[in-house]
Amino acid sequence: MNEITVTSADAFDIRDWLRLDLMPHFMCPGCGHGIALRALLWACHELGIKKDKLAIVSGIGCSGRTGAYIDANTFHTTHGRPLAFATGLKLARPDLTVIVISGDGDSLAIGGNHMIHACRRNLDMTLMLLNNEVYGMTGGQVSPTTSAERFTTTTPAGNVEPVFDACKLAEGAGATFAGREATLQTPALKDLLKAAISHKGFSVAEVISDCTEIFGRKNAMGNSAEMVLRQKHAMIPERSPDDRVPEPFKPNPFPTGVFVDQQRPEYGELYDQVRKRARERSK
Repeated sequence: MNEITVTSADAFDIRDWLRLDLMPHFMCPGCGHGIALRALLWACHELGIKKDKLAIVSGIGCSGRTGAYIDANTFHTTHGRPLAFATGLKLARPDLTVIVISGDGDSLAIGGNHMIHACRRNLDMTLMLLNNEVYGMTGGQVSPTTSAERFTTTTPAGNVEPVFDACKLAEGAGATFAGREATLQTPALKDLLKAAISHKGFSVAEVISDCTEIFGRKNAMGNSAEMVLRQKHAMIPERSPDDRVPEPFKPNPFPTGVFVDQQRPEYGELYDQVRKRARERSK
């Protein structure tokens, strides 16, 4: 575990963590990313993380814009590359708590290679992967997590491609922590993010979020409240994976909870050992 284990006794007020001069925010009404942002800041508050020791790295897309509202050290990087930027940052400043906010397109499509190798290396940082099944900001195109038969601007007759399971991908690539929660379960999502940030090594916290305006409208999924209820119908608690609820809604039922929580050597510490040996040899 990291040293970040202190629980703040102060009441959580999200306004203490936001750049209020940037309000009102740009997110669409009902967007799940706002709930995810609240859960993340709630987790940071309860962990007692100081804002000057918090670094948020984000890429392009709706997910990338959320980081700009956090009153901490924030970096808005290029599409698909936030994990690469965060890797350099964490190696240069291991004292920082580094959190990457990325979307399903940003981290699983154009940035898929970076995610795989971040899992493999096991550097001590956290990826909050906001999965809303679509490229919401850049035109509503199909993404690696778009459910079967769903309509997007690039699948006008319905999607036929199988979806990526981000947590299984992370586990297979070597991440030492991987879990999933939905915005419906905000306290549980906050607890998942706390566990991910506290974990020593590379952590993936997938957040099932809703894109109400671009994805929801095109697929006749109702208003934001109705989309959140769809999450409830689709969820399978990890503690009882065979207890499947009726399936009147899509996407297909998905498990939630922590799937991977293990320890292996952390990349930053290993890299530091190599550097010390190299310096000794050069004397």
